[in-house]
Amino acid sequence: MLALSTSCVSKKIYNDLETKFADLKKENRKLSDDNESLLKAKNQLELDGNALKAELDKTKAERDKLLADYAAADKSLKTLQASYKALEKNSDDALQTNMDKNRQLLAQLEAKEKSLAAEQERLNKLKSELDASSKRLSELESMIAAKDANMKKLKETLMKSLKAFDGKGLTVHEKDGKVYVSMENKLLFQTGSWAVGAEGRTAVVEVGKVLAQNPDLSVLIEGHTDDDKILGNIGGGIESNWDLSTKRATAIVNILTENKGVNKQNLTAAGRGEYAPLMSNDTPEGKAKNRRIEIILTPKLDEISKMLNDL
Repeated sequence: MLALSTSCVSKKIYNDLETKFADLKKENRKLSDDNESLLKAKNQLELDGNALKAELDKTKAERDKLLADYAAADKSLKTLQASYKALEKNSDDALQTNMDKNRQLLAQLEAKEKSLAAEQERLNKLKSELDASSKRLSELESMIAAKDANMKKLKETLMKSLKAFDGKGLTVHEKDGKVYVSMENKLLFQTGSWAVGAEGRTAVVEVGKVLAQNPDLSVLIEGHTDDDKILGNIGGGIESNWDLSTKRATAIVNILTENKGVNKQNLTAAGRGEYAPLMSNDTPEGKAKNRRIEIILTPKLDEISKMLNDL
């Protein structure tokens, strides 16, 4: 028994846990970057739409100027034609001069007409591009709004399902398009243990019911501790807060997967130890707030990402 209580976690297990933590941290950072990229892409699309509108307005102005030039040229042509008829009765030299001027004017008028036709074609193309961009932007905004509405509805559903745990260390809130279910350890675990108590298990089971109804969510379960160091071995040989927080997160995953409707591929367990506190660890109250499990629900953004790639 003395040998068991003083045994250490093997280096391989420790390295595996570190690798898993690094992968999970990278995935978490990637999700944050993806969300930021989507917002930037939306803003850029709006800027592009405004730029196209400005170019459209400029082209319209150029077209109007060409129309005015055309009208002026046409008026001049008619004047010259009238002069031609008058001068036709005069000398051949005057007639030839007038004809030459008339040819030049006709050539200029033809060039103006071609230029106007080219500008009109460019204007039509710009308008078509603007309409297409506006449509894609509208579709993207609708999809984002739908995602936000679904997450708001999800939050309300969770709050309703977990109402019995109000005031018992369980909170539900929405942030940056994600829904967070936070459970303090007083609801879930005894000190130094990763075995979930009866009341905590009931709360986790209720969360699992909601997840079963929303199979398209990515679910990250994070374990958090205070900064009290692990002294000696606890239970099955826990030596650090990293290990304890990971085992606690895994215990929550195991309960969630008891519900056959929960998609296991969407679940990720992560231990963050003492390194993501909510409050200072200088007070007992702060330590209690920091010892928690957070279930982070994120909508899958594959469809929105595809639309952005198609832009």
